[in-house]
Amino acid sequence: MRARIEEFLDHIRVELGYSANTLTAYRNDLRQFAEYLDEHESVDGWRQVDKDLIVRYVLHLKERQYSPATVARKVAAVKSFFHFLVAEGVITDDPTATLDAPRVKKRLPKTLAREDVDKLLAAPLEGEGPKALRDAALLQMLYATGMRVSELVALNIDDVNLASATARCFGKGSKERIIPMHQRAVEALREYLESGRVAYLKDSVEKALFLNPRGRRLTRQGLWLIIKDYVEKAGIESAVTPHTLRHSFATHLLDGGAGLREVQKLLGHSNVSTTQIYTHVSGERLRDAYDEAHPRA
Repeated sequence: MRARIEEFLDHIRVELGYSANTLTAYRNDLRQFAEYLDEHESVDGWRQVDKDLIVRYVLHLKERQYSPATVARKVAAVKSFFHFLVAEGVITDDPTATLDAPRVKKRLPKTLAREDVDKLLAAPLEGEGPKALRDAALLQMLYATGMRVSELVALNIDDVNLASATARCFGKGSKERIIPMHQRAVEALREYLESGRVAYLKDSVEKALFLNPRGRRLTRQGLWLIIKDYVEKAGIESAVTPHTLRHSFATHLLDGGAGLREVQKLLGHSNVSTTQIYTHVSGERLRDAYDEAHPRA
């Protein structure tokens, strides 16, 4: 049975172009489902899995106190897997066809106020040397482009064009997009390339834009630790993750009058409905500002 899971993973990797992070999530979720079948159900193949069995699995997840969002994600993985089995002719009926995924209340993305963004971007400038130059450049680029962290650390030196003030990245499904950068980000990047990256470079053939002190490509985990450190140094009390700057980028653009479709294109969202959540954030911020200016008696 696990061989079919591996076939499915190959399918979404090769034919659908899913990212490594998404593949890892699908692999973990489907292996957990297979382990549940081994331990709690008597089935010899995927044809024997019916809707009632999957409902029992969902109840099992809830009993283990997984969050609604996690349960919904695991159910989505199972549904995608059975869609694949039907398409491949492994089974004739999809047991998940009428299965409702748990409803998840959408949380508005957390954003930083502009003054906190300014504090965070200025924090590396209090240091010196290649690390300060690198960190200033990567924070500026995160906020200037709204890139996902995985997209930023995947950049190579030929993906940025200082003359045109643009950066090229490849998002989900390997879709390419060109993103403009403001002048502060360009200047920070120029200083890093001229004086910071060369200090870290150990191998002249290395193409990664952002390097760690060992001369290798900076990882997502490394970037997260960098941000966490500067959040603390800047005295920002709000919870900040690497994605917070992406959320702030989108919200501040909409606050400034940018169009929804324009922001969708910059973020690399395939569906505008994904981008629309930032309009709710903008509206909430506006209401907060009004309430602050007009306190109730």
